[in-house]
Amino acid sequence: MSTPRATLPDGFTVRALPQTAPAVISADEAWQGEQPYAQDALALDFFGAREDDDFGRRPTRTSQLPDATAFVAKLSQAVVEVVSGQRPAPQLIRHTSPATYSVLARQGMVAGRRRTPGPRRPAIVRRVRVCEPRDGVVEACAVVLSHGRVRALALRLEGLDGRWVVTALTIG
Repeated sequence: MSTPRATLPDGFTVRALPQTAPAVISADEAWQGEQPYAQDALALDFFGAREDDDFGRRPTRTSQLPDATAFVAKLSQAVVEVVSGQRPAPQLIRHTSPATYSVLARQGMVAGRRRTPGPRRPAIVRRVRVCEPRDGVVEACAVVLSHGRVRALALRLEGLDGRWVVTALTIG
């Protein structure tokens, strides 16, 4: 605070106004540290993005993924349980493509409505066959026994982002 400049006879003191304007800095100093907040602007950081980043899913080689046969067996059991209304569909969202998940979720929702109360046996995977048409892609079929009914599943799995993802599914 500054000292009083003048004292008037009525007891009033005149003081200088405080400096409220921000300090003037150069453009180089302004961009050091955090970037400023811009209201009503799209917040994209073009300077921090890498040139090789394509924002999509990245294929993964088969050698970097878990055993496909064991994965297909577990996944087939889970798919049949979702379709029969015994398992919630969101448990499979990580392992399915969006189109495949929407079909499974719809079938699971319909099965959940018509499900009869009482104990139900879990699905049993009888047989799994796997073939690899190219690196990072597996086509498989599974025979599953569920509630006294034998079902066949045909799946296409692709290695994406370090895990198997079901991109096509047919249930017979």
